[in-house]
Amino acid sequence: MLYEHGACAKKEEGTRRFWDTLTTDEQTHVFTTISTKLEEGKFVQFDPIRAIKENRPRKPRTQILSYNEYYARYGTTLEQDGWKMANPTGQKVIYVKK
Repeated sequence: MLYEHGACAKKEEGTRRFWDTLTTDEQTHVFTTISTKLEEGKFVQFDPIRAIKENRPRKPRTQILSYNEYYARYGTTLEQDGWKMANPTGQKVIYVKK
């Protein structure tokens, strides 16, 4: 579908190798997102690898605060605003927000 919008055949092999590194769910997301953008007349990069990278699903970023940082921010050790107390090493308490 990108050939019809400016992509050239010389990047086909590299694009195929990159595409194969994605999970099935990521491939589905990228295909659906790019297809929808093209149908709506929105801009999609001409370079297919860049188009794939820009339309991949974003991985959720996990935030971490130390016990002291959390207390300094909230003035309490009670969980709030989506933060959860964790003790992954069994030695230090941290707070994690996904």
